[in-house]
Amino acid sequence: MNTNWFATMAQNTARAAGSSSAFIAICGITLVWMVTGPVFHWSDTWQLVINTVTNIVSMLMVFLIQNTQNRESSALQLKIDELLRAVRGAQNAFINLEDLSEEDLNRLKKRYAAIAVTAEKNRICRRRTSSSPPELPRPLRNRKRIEISGGGCFGRSGTKDHPLGG
Repeated sequence: MNTNWFATMAQNTARAAGSSSAFIAICGITLVWMVTGPVFHWSDTWQLVINTVTNIVSMLMVFLIQNTQNRESSALQLKIDELLRAVRGAQNAFINLEDLSEEDLNRLKKRYAAIAVTAEKNRICRRRTSSSPPELPRPLRNRKRIEISGGGCFGRSGTKDHPLGG
């Protein structure tokens, strides 16, 4: 017996539910339900049937799709981590960033957005500078400040606060 029966079933169900055939089928079911309204005199039972079926299917699909998405996200993260390990010059400190808190990720995102703005300003000035971002310490939380050089047109260099420092 397959020990991953739930994972297999969840993945197959999510794939089927996301297909155009499933969309056409649910549109057909809804149309049949609407057409039968006058036949059942728009009764409470008639409404209860569609509400009950809809709620049960929606609740089950949420958990099945979440399970599938979690597995796919984990697999994708492992692939990205392997690329970071394999590519020479890549920032190994970025491996396992998904384990950081949301606050730490937001600070890191803001820091790299600032680096992108600086890089764009340097590109506009047509001055070549190092496009490599500052190396992050490993582990990320242990170091408060890092050195940043360059600044291109603006002639700035010096110490900046690390995005995850306090």
